[in-house]
Amino acid sequence: MNEDKNLVLDASPELGEIVIAPEVIEIIIGIAASKIEGVYGMRGTFANNVTELLGRSAHGKGVYLTIDETGIKVDLYCYLSYGVSVPKVAMEIQDRVKQQVLFMTDVHLAEVNVHVVAVVPEKIEQPDIEELFGSDEEENE
Repeated sequence: MNEDKNLVLDASPELGEIVIAPEVIEIIIGIAASKIEGVYGMRGTFANNVTELLGRSAHGKGVYLTIDETGIKVDLYCYLSYGVSVPKVAMEIQDRVKQQVLFMTDVHLAEVNVHVVAVVPEKIEQPDIEELFGSDEEENE
């Protein structure tokens, strides 16, 4: 998860300081990553899944921040849809996440590590019995 370190942005001494909680950055990253075509979903914890069952969305699931002296490092755990190019989608995730965090918070990310947990096949429609075998009315005619 994240460490309990708030991010303090440079601000003018006359106005005060700007403090951003790490959870805010996690949510920005989670939304940016999940909007990319080819991402099926983000891996969550048991608590995230219970939260979603109760009707609240957990946008920060699958996102883990590490804040140290070198900067902010992000680990993303995601599921991809079957049939997409894994390296292409992973690089797009990295680019979009860095871009959105920089745009929204003016914070530079040192690393964005994408961990593909699984590839999820798309659901296959169940065939209709009448289409396969025909109906009784057609046979009687």
